[in-house]
Amino acid sequence: MAFQLLKAALMGLIQGIAEWLPISSGGHLLLLNEFLPLQGSDSFFQLFDVLIQLGSILAVVVLYFRRLNPFAPSKSRQEKQTTWSLWFKIIVAVIPSGVIGVLLDDLIEEKLNGLPVIAAALIIYGIIFLFLDRLERGKHARRIQNAEEIDYKTAFLVGCFQILALIPGTSRSGSTIIGALLLGLARPAAVEFSFFMAIPTMLGASLLKCAKFVMNGGTLAGGEIAAIVMGFAVAFAISLAVIRVLVRYIRTHTFRAFGIYRILLGLAVIAWLILK
Repeated sequence: MAFQLLKAALMGLIQGIAEWLPISSGGHLLLLNEFLPLQGSDSFFQLFDVLIQLGSILAVVVLYFRRLNPFAPSKSRQEKQTTWSLWFKIIVAVIPSGVIGVLLDDLIEEKLNGLPVIAAALIIYGIIFLFLDRLERGKHARRIQNAEEIDYKTAFLVGCFQILALIPGTSRSGSTIIGALLLGLARPAAVEFSFFMAIPTMLGASLLKCAKFVMNGGTLAGGEIAAIVMGFAVAFAISLAVIRVLVRYIRTHTFRAFGIYRILLGLAVIAWLILK
């Protein structure tokens, strides 16, 4: 039991870090589960995976509560209208991946959850981030400096990039940040809009997984519930720190370091697959 909770805490730690960095939290959790598997069925791990992501999402709600709260009494009427507009754009942005995710969820779980797919996605998107780094050097000031300035068309197109995150190892934040940068957002705006999109995206994914778990007759033992609570709490606490650090980091740094990390990790996974 104690070792199970320790593994759950480690997965919460990885989730809290990797959810916000463009390095794929899902891919990292699948890799970790290969070496330190949680006790339980595959359906339990899939449920654990998505529920601890809610801990990360709660951190966004806490850190950006006033900015995302259209009912805040301290806001002017114009500020409240701006907040409502931001939420409408967020909803528009999550529609593409929401629709495709519901339609293809079972197929993706069955066909794409293997280590070769994760390794390929890590390397491919790592290379893309390196190209983005070179592209940004030749760019002048970007036209969209904060999330509130995004128009509905741009929000929808960023959401289309989030569909790519359905492939394990891709990274939800990585896909949306790449899309946002290509569409003209400054790095801080791209990162924050990616944060905000995570709220309805992960809430929807969690409801879908929970519904499937229940409909398939799944039940949770006491130890499994404790593991979920542990992972959730650790993911929340770590996310609070990681989000703050990342927002400061990207104001003066590109995503080159994350691209290099993804490529090295992907190559390490391939080497392990060859040698095992």
